[in-house]
Amino acid sequence: MQSIRNIAILAHVDAGKTTLSERILFAAGEIRRPGKVEDGLATMDYMPEEKERGITIESGVAHFEWKNTWFNFIDTPGHVDFGAEVDMALTAVEGAVLVVSAASGVETQTVAAFKKLREAGVRTILFVNKLDNPDYSLDETLINIEEVLGVRPVLMTIPEYKNGQMCSVQDVLSKSRLVHDENGEEVVDSNGDSGSTVDSVELLTKHYKEACEFASNFDDLVLEMALEGKPVPPKDLLRGLKGLAASDDYALCYAGSAMAGFGVRSLLTALTFFLPEVPKFPEGNLGQVIRLRHFKGVGEISLFRAHCDMERKEWPAGFEFSRLKANLLLPVDEIRAGDIYAMRAPFETELGQVVLQDGSIGGAADQNIRDRYQPLLQTRVECISTDDYHHVEKSLNTLSRMDPSFRVVHDDGGFWYLHTVGEVQLDVLLARLRREFGCEVQAGDPEVRWQERLTRSLEPVENTFQIGPHKICIKLSASPIENDVVENATELPVNHDIRLSADFLESSPREILAGVRSALLETAEIGVLGKGPLVGIRFEVLEFSWSEGALPPMIKKCCADAVTKLFKPSDVVAYEPIMELSLECPVNFAGVITGDIQSRDGKVKEIGGDGRTHFLKADIPLRNIFGYATNVRSISKGTALYSLKLLGYREASL
Repeated sequence: MQSIRNIAILAHVDAGKTTLSERILFAAGEIRRPGKVEDGLATMDYMPEEKERGITIESGVAHFEWKNTWFNFIDTPGHVDFGAEVDMALTAVEGAVLVVSAASGVETQTVAAFKKLREAGVRTILFVNKLDNPDYSLDETLINIEEVLGVRPVLMTIPEYKNGQMCSVQDVLSKSRLVHDENGEEVVDSNGDSGSTVDSVELLTKHYKEACEFASNFDDLVLEMALEGKPVPPKDLLRGLKGLAASDDYALCYAGSAMAGFGVRSLLTALTFFLPEVPKFPEGNLGQVIRLRHFKGVGEISLFRAHCDMERKEWPAGFEFSRLKANLLLPVDEIRAGDIYAMRAPFETELGQVVLQDGSIGGAADQNIRDRYQPLLQTRVECISTDDYHHVEKSLNTLSRMDPSFRVVHDDGGFWYLHTVGEVQLDVLLARLRREFGCEVQAGDPEVRWQERLTRSLEPVENTFQIGPHKICIKLSASPIENDVVENATELPVNHDIRLSADFLESSPREILAGVRSALLETAEIGVLGKGPLVGIRFEVLEFSWSEGALPPMIKKCCADAVTKLFKPSDVVAYEPIMELSLECPVNFAGVITGDIQSRDGKVKEIGGDGRTHFLKADIPLRNIFGYATNVRSISKGTALYSLKLLGYREASL
């Protein structure tokens, strides 16, 4: 039976990640020719929004076979707005390829992706891309990797050039040269070493010895041969490199060009050799939901990692499984443990949910990823036609379930606030709302979500709400949570504490307690000033009474009115998000770009460069960089690359 490997591919924007994905599928024989991202023909980027923007938005899934190994291949987004897609992908893979562009080196999102991989315990292989341009230095990129990522890269392929063009790569492990055949596929050079120069032979020998030296730290036999001065055969080096690949101190590194199609075959073989097998799963589990998708005309499906082997006749009633190839569903007759499928279930699923073999739910949804993302923008959305209200409400809730970094807040006025990580995510969500769900909505301009904080403890207030014979009463107080750090917080202080009186806890059924908690949390999410959520606050319910038959909307209304009574605008201070901007551009644009940043109240804190490329870091309020992508593209004639990350929150005057 074939081994199974699940892999993800990660990179900074424009490092060539999707192009490498296309080349991997081409080398494995899955596609007849690799599609180009710039032409909108990439196999993995199937959404219209992906084709239009030339970026990956949803983690595309493809399958291929290589050397009797079955691969599930996930192409993840590189844009920071879709980081939650990366997090979800890493819950279901054994290994990953991290692409580093030789043109730019290790960039902000490269570091972020590497950190995610380390935290998730995913074995990582590096691929240095864009070496078809001989002006880009492989040696400098390797040094950059070691300095910034803190791992020693062990080079396993060496690019070769002829007349300024990449013509082949040398594979260190097999000591062979790979060239293109007439179909553009990488094959072993039938001429052997006849095309080698003295320098290339010496370089291959050097890196083979270096690989043996590093591998000797993980294999006693390789160490013994090295100490005795004996040559290390490739099969013994392979065994040592398997131990090295599992180490956090080293990283196997393959070099080449996705665009030119060099180095891909060696990378594929490495994925077969050096990644761990799928883990053992608990008995009785059918599998786990790792992503949710919605296809027009099909509806909702779950990306599902199977935890057991099971034939169709044994599947729980109402369940169907298919292969997902981009946006195509191909039915299967059996599932295998560790493999990834598209699942149709007879009930609504949640991210991270475990399903048992009898079709019942065996584990709660995963909240860790949703809690990790704090949306920084809010946008008001309303129906164009009131008849569409319930359809839009359902569609928005579906989208929020699919994307753990996107949230919807319902307003009693008949509209919604969409909370998103950034502008690109917002644009994509609105486009999908219209295209996939047929919802015509009107969206306002996005606003920055600030944080509102209580400045002092507030005396209790009482509030009563009554409809007919049904009456609800609450006595509520609030105070700031002490020692809640604000300035330059990288972990956002968004905690709330809701304390209920002992009498209320003892005398109230669970649904009443849950209703009060939910109502207070929802009210805090809206805030007092309308600038963002009320955070770092402790609500204390001193008294609560209700009449039999009181409905949940009455609880919500009573609690919301009590909060309105409790707070005054003068009791709250607003804090705005401050972003760290990292930017690279040609030196001739440095002056005008720096001036533009300063005009946006940005403070440049770091400057560098190599004489050709200018680099800077600056702190800048998020409210001042709406539309920055278009502006910086115009200023730099499309040559500047930048990324943003949240630095913290700063008190601001309204």
